[in-house]
Amino acid sequence: MLSHSDLKGGVKIIIDNEPYEVLEAMPLKKAQRRVVIQSRLKNLLSGSISERNFHQGDTFEEAEIFKFEARFLYSHHGRFFFCDVKNPSVRFDFEEKQIGGSSRFLKPNQVVEGVKFEEKIISVVLPIKVQLKVMDAPPGIKGDRSQGGTKPVTVETSTLINVPLFVEAGDIVEINTETEEYVKRIE
Repeated sequence: MLSHSDLKGGVKIIIDNEPYEVLEAMPLKKAQRRVVIQSRLKNLLSGSISERNFHQGDTFEEAEIFKFEARFLYSHHGRFFFCDVKNPSVRFDFEEKQIGGSSRFLKPNQVVEGVKFEEKIISVVLPIKVQLKVMDAPPGIKGDRSQGGTKPVTVETSTLINVPLFVEAGDIVEINTETEEYVKRIE
């Protein structure tokens, strides 16, 4: 069992028979009162984020989350289909809202991390950084500026991202899936 003081970012707990991941946990002490933990929690089943306060004496059961390798197969009408890497006959799918904004960076045959809770597949997690090919890039126009400029390009997943002016069509770029920003060009 975990107490309120064990809550830190990344800890997975069970509340009302559902798994939650603690995104943030900050202690707050009011004058002559006990410490209250203000937290932001992500429901691992629905993907919704909520805020909740925990008090001294609150206890939680730690959620047993199992991870496995999964392969993205294809998307169709807002649903994303995956299979287990070790057993391709085990297939499952999620809606776009369950995966989140990082679904824009999924490409066929990409290996992701599947997440199981109580033998049920509840979500997938993309790698923090993915490499994608630039399909369409307008020419970079230099002007009078003290800092480097950026331009929007289309990558192979049909997603628009801002990159530096020197990136051209055919280049491979690395993108951070959490911030959805350009990291570097791959040589």
